[in-house]
Amino acid sequence: MTHPDAGIRPPAHPLPDLHGHGLRLRPWDADSDVDVDVWFRGRADPELRRWNTPLKIATDLDSARESLRATARNTAQGAAASYCVTDAATGAPLGHIGVNVINRVMNTARVGYWVLPEARGRRVATHALALTARWALTELGLPRLELGHAVGHDASCHIAELCGFRLEGTLRGGMWEAGRHDAYRDMHLHARLATDPEPDVNL
Repeated sequence: MTHPDAGIRPPAHPLPDLHGHGLRLRPWDADSDVDVDVWFRGRADPELRRWNTPLKIATDLDSARESLRATARNTAQGAAASYCVTDAATGAPLGHIGVNVINRVMNTARVGYWVLPEARGRRVATHALALTARWALTELGLPRLELGHAVGHDASCHIAELCGFRLEGTLRGGMWEAGRHDAYRDMHLHARLATDPEPDVNL
């Protein structure tokens, strides 16, 4: 009898860098002051907070470092795979993308991302998602990868569809309201299968 998690491979430790579309995706470094500052700025950004509510909200650089260390621990334990998205030419950090909530029974995971304000409008999220999805559905061995976003977040909806994540429906009360852990709002659920055709994100 095949074990339920036989098809999924734990994320490599350290994670492999991912390259393409002018980007380099590398593991976060919780000992780097630059990475901690980027992590804090990205997660404190008002636009991100409008659409996403972290489980723990970093209020300063110390709490941001602990949050980033927790992210690194999840990656080391095989529960997630988190990347700092950087410019391949300059190394400048542009944002974050992670394969989260890796379920070793159902062989699924949920991808999430954010882009720093100064890097928006350059298709960073689209290209980072394309790279990460291809890796997760091949090298990581996932047959299904999900993406959820708040209803009304049209930019995320468009990025998901460009990257081959089909809209599957609306989860009522599927995520927290902005800035709250005691109220909920509806969420769109997208998903991409390993057997789906590879999208052309350069169109």
